[in-house]
Amino acid sequence: MALIIQFLIGLSIFSGLAKDKYPTIYMIGDSTMADKGYSPSNPEKGWGQVFPLYLNDDIRVQNHAVNGRSSKSFRDEGRWDVVIAQVQEGDYVIIQFGHNDQKLEDPTRYTDPYRYKENLRLYITEVIDKGGHPILATPIARRDYDERGMLVDTHMDYVSEVKALAAEMDIPLLDINKRTTELINIWGEVESKLLFLHFSPGQYSRFPKGVVDNTHLSPIGAFKVCDLVVEEINSKIPELTMYIKK
Repeated sequence: MALIIQFLIGLSIFSGLAKDKYPTIYMIGDSTMADKGYSPSNPEKGWGQVFPLYLNDDIRVQNHAVNGRSSKSFRDEGRWDVVIAQVQEGDYVIIQFGHNDQKLEDPTRYTDPYRYKENLRLYITEVIDKGGHPILATPIARRDYDERGMLVDTHMDYVSEVKALAAEMDIPLLDINKRTTELINIWGEVESKLLFLHFSPGQYSRFPKGVVDNTHLSPIGAFKVCDLVVEEINSKIPELTMYIKK
């Protein structure tokens, strides 16, 4: 009996070690990445919500993105403390902010482009200190057309600062802003509504009066953006391609 118990203890330890050899991808960001409720009848989805569907069972995903958060408020609310406490050597952290850092009217969220860049730098440094692999992502493009029917760049310096920081610190960059801008332009001003929340009254109980929202993603948009994210990962982070379903 003693030998059996010793064997089972050893097997348990081995199983734990085997499980821990697989990395975890942590995700921090805003509503365009966040998990959204399914009920009552909610069509809004974040691209991070569907991201695990693209991966095999050898890697885990923890999506900590939350609606309305900026690079400042995510940390100030203690949400980053929860994430970084779990990060282990070999784990990955995808960092995508920008939409809410622009909220000049809200001092709890607003950061100017320089402070935004420095906030991202601190996240990166802390991940590296834990032996993890930080990944920067530019914010997704908004569907914002001017009177000439041209798509407007609403993120401006916030995107350029992410790119500059990635180059400066030699961090992988998922340029989702560029890719989603291209996607919206390919689909055109009318068809691109399908990527976002454009619904008539009565279509979804979540929006009884209908909704016109050119920032947040529909289910179609979430999957299309995730397609682009996976393409970016395959191109720029080859060590993660082994975890992506073929």
